[in-house]
Amino acid sequence: MYKVDFKNTDNINEYLELIKVFLSPEDFEISDQNPSKVFDLSEFKAFESDTIKKEDSDKNRLKRYIYKELSEVTGIIPSWGILTGIRPEKLFRELVLRENSTEKAGDIMSKKYLVQPDRIKLLNEIYEIQKPFCKDSSQKNKVGIYIGIPFCPTRCLYCSFTSNQVDYSKVLPYIGALKKEIEYVGKRMKENSLIAESIYIGGGTPTTLKPDEMKALLNAIKAFIPTDKGFEYTCEAGRPDTFSSEILEILRLFGINRISINPQTMKDDTLKLIDRSHTSKDTFKAYETARDFGFDVINMDLIMGLPGENISDFENSLNIVSDLKPENITVHSLAVKRSSKLKETDPKFNYKVSELTCGMLDLSRKILTEKGYSPYYLYRQKQISGNLENTGYCLSGFESCYNIKIMEENQTVLALGAGGISKIYYSEENRLERIANVSNYEIYIERINDMINRKEKGFFKLI
Repeated sequence: MYKVDFKNTDNINEYLELIKVFLSPEDFEISDQNPSKVFDLSEFKAFESDTIKKEDSDKNRLKRYIYKELSEVTGIIPSWGILTGIRPEKLFRELVLRENSTEKAGDIMSKKYLVQPDRIKLLNEIYEIQKPFCKDSSQKNKVGIYIGIPFCPTRCLYCSFTSNQVDYSKVLPYIGALKKEIEYVGKRMKENSLIAESIYIGGGTPTTLKPDEMKALLNAIKAFIPTDKGFEYTCEAGRPDTFSSEILEILRLFGINRISINPQTMKDDTLKLIDRSHTSKDTFKAYETARDFGFDVINMDLIMGLPGENISDFENSLNIVSDLKPENITVHSLAVKRSSKLKETDPKFNYKVSELTCGMLDLSRKILTEKGYSPYYLYRQKQISGNLENTGYCLSGFESCYNIKIMEENQTVLALGAGGISKIYYSEENRLERIANVSNYEIYIERINDMINRKEKGFFKLI
């Protein structure tokens, strides 16, 4: 057990997140009684190199000090340096714009944030792909729409959303409340000359809805939400066993042109272990059926570091999925949620699989690059194995503008449903204002009028 003491330092939460990159929360405590390590704001400056600008904040300088000390103690060299936020590509893009140079931006990422060279190279690759999508932030009338369906057929081993296992007695009231919010938002969008550049129906698992419920939802979207010509329209079908020919026919009828089919792994033993109620055979069937119905942009998700899997298991899943040639493949590093079953049974699991996950990540880049896929967006999460990242890959020309802009935060987003967080983007100041709905769907149903009032006061009266 390490004992860590902070001196002359306020608000230690950000520093604690960095410490957790090196040590699990079970392996250290904050204590001033014989601490193993003392992080003192008045003592750390001596080790700094002259290459670091004097204008750099004390916060980042102390983080570099913590990084140096804990790297020496643990032997761990985190790929993302001192960064603990979820959007490193956004930071890189802002540095490129400020310095007018990708080379200078990379130098800052290396020296100021201690990001490793391979990750800086990855940020450069993604930046070049994203440039055409991020240059239009001046088009203030175009927004992204997110619509949340917070229901799943089962709770995965690594997930913490215990209240969201589907309760069909609650689905109809939820859809009723959501339709009310959709109607209000659509009306106010039209009054403010806003149009949707993209609509993303996520979850949860939206395809847990029954056909009549899905029709009611999509009818409301069609009736009320003003859309751009040729807008991007996505629906997650995260569980291959949750959608039928009837559901797919409905999705196509309403113009949905992108769909996600997310096996997570193609190993049936793992699927049972993590409480997924489908098999690899279901995934093949779902993929073939989606193609038969004319979906020409399909995303498939895989997770690295799942319980019981070795690198050969992941390689097999990756080869099977990539050989199907979906237009998008998203590779996730396992993030063990705080209230998940896996966290309860093995609090250090994500630390135990860190080295394995790093190997899987390197392998995924090699295989997907060889098969013609390019990384086009990435993001990070708390409790992520190996302190790594989730990366979206695509075949050329099949990038998702919604995925890029939601991660880069350079577009206004209206988020509807339980857990939705709307964001007003002020391009001149590169600033966001957030307006959140409640996350619990039962409270959302009860307080739908309050959610609408929040958007009126916090969103539409400010744009």
